[in-house]
Amino acid sequence: MSRHFTSRHFLRRARHGAAAAALIAAVAVLSAKPVAARGPENIADVAEQVIDAVVNISTSQKVDSHISGLPDLPPGSPMEEFFDEFFKNRRGGRGGGDNAERGPRRVNSLGSGFIIDPSGLVVTNNHVIADADEINVILNDGTKLPAQLVGKDTKSDLALLRVKPEQPLKPVKFGDSDKLRLGEWVIAIGNPFSLGGTVTAGIVSARNRDIQSGPYDNYIQTDAAINRGNSGGPLFSLNGEVIGVNTAIISPSGGSIGIGFAVPSNTAMPVIEQLRQFGETRRGWLGVRIQQVTDDIAESLSISPARGALVAGVDDKGPAKPAGIEPGDVVVSFDGHDIKEMHDLPRVVADTPVGKVVDVVVIRKGKQETHKVTVGRLQDTEKVAEASAKQEAPPDKSVVQKTLGLELSQLSDEQRRKFKIKSAVNGVLVAGVDASVATADPDKRLAPGDVIVEVQYQAVASPADMQKRVDQLKGQGKKIAVLLVSNGNGDTRFVALNLQ
Repeated sequence: MSRHFTSRHFLRRARHGAAAAALIAAVAVLSAKPVAARGPENIADVAEQVIDAVVNISTSQKVDSHISGLPDLPPGSPMEEFFDEFFKNRRGGRGGGDNAERGPRRVNSLGSGFIIDPSGLVVTNNHVIADADEINVILNDGTKLPAQLVGKDTKSDLALLRVKPEQPLKPVKFGDSDKLRLGEWVIAIGNPFSLGGTVTAGIVSARNRDIQSGPYDNYIQTDAAINRGNSGGPLFSLNGEVIGVNTAIISPSGGSIGIGFAVPSNTAMPVIEQLRQFGETRRGWLGVRIQQVTDDIAESLSISPARGALVAGVDDKGPAKPAGIEPGDVVVSFDGHDIKEMHDLPRVVADTPVGKVVDVVVIRKGKQETHKVTVGRLQDTEKVAEASAKQEAPPDKSVVQKTLGLELSQLSDEQRRKFKIKSAVNGVLVAGVDASVATADPDKRLAPGDVIVEVQYQAVASPADMQKRVDQLKGQGKKIAVLLVSNGNGDTRFVALNLQ
């Protein structure tokens, strides 16, 4: 028994020894190869080349110490925690201590920026310098220069500053962000948590990200570490060109989790150039309200695949009106640029020179048409309009017909007053809705007070008209009906409703 055990024991050891020897040999082979370092070898060379063009932005503003909450500091401020604690102590204090009678005090914050002209032009984020009474630019060598605001743009969150140096400054150049590829290496340099001159590296994780921060969202997403204080700093390609302006992060903790966003250089350059020339932006304007072309709407319009921007309404004073563009048109091309989805159109229009005559290609009732449009100028008071669903209102009692989960009624003077519907709005009143319609996806949601103007591009004036049109579409084998819906103010949008 003992002998048998010993033999098997030696056999296992022999096998184990052979496996170990093979493993050692494999390790030896692998270790003979050079171990690759993280990232390309020239990151240090690029950082050394551009570091002097990256600056810290220091701002201060006067705030009232008697306010009950935290001051609205720009993101990236190292003072946020301090003031959070300060105001927490104020609220928790008793009696008339020193804090109770404090007058206005100054709040400091820090961000990043970069030099684009030897004479002293500096780019940063608008939110870095927002509401600042005093702005200073701190160069890489520690020199502190007072800065003046040349111009700012809230929609792209960019700002241009000017300093007056004693000697020409070292600038950096913008690159072509359209040439970026997914997985390409990029370098971020900035002032995170007041640690100036910080270099981080990563890759381009995604392009054309819409993070719902503004009408022209098309951010570069990167996993290069971007933290508070990096805002306004540059994102470099490996040839030392600025291909983005670091602007935002997603972070539950406030620190980097590898999801940062930068304004692409091709979006920033025209904005910065306009701020340099005019001190303000001069964007193109089409004068339409748009919404996404959903699969249901695309099917009803015989558009395959779903693409373009659906015109939900046309401004009477805008350039689209005289050019013949109508609600229900789907814009698929603007000035030679393909419009693949709704958010492409505002960006392309905004970048088009004011006064330029352009070709706008639309699909209208299944047929393609081209219209000539003279681009207008978007004023600060104008909004890049997108159609949105109306909130619920109390249901109306005078219901005369029900179809598709909708309680429909004639639009009387009494109902106009009740739902505050303007006299110019005509159609069939939605007086009530089933739960399935009230809780549907936003693009399919209707609410009491909405007015159905058209059903599948045919006007309806009464519940009977609408029922007749619905029956007609069902008879044609249609599964989806596209409704043109207006709110009380006359703002229209399209809703694709299931006929089944």
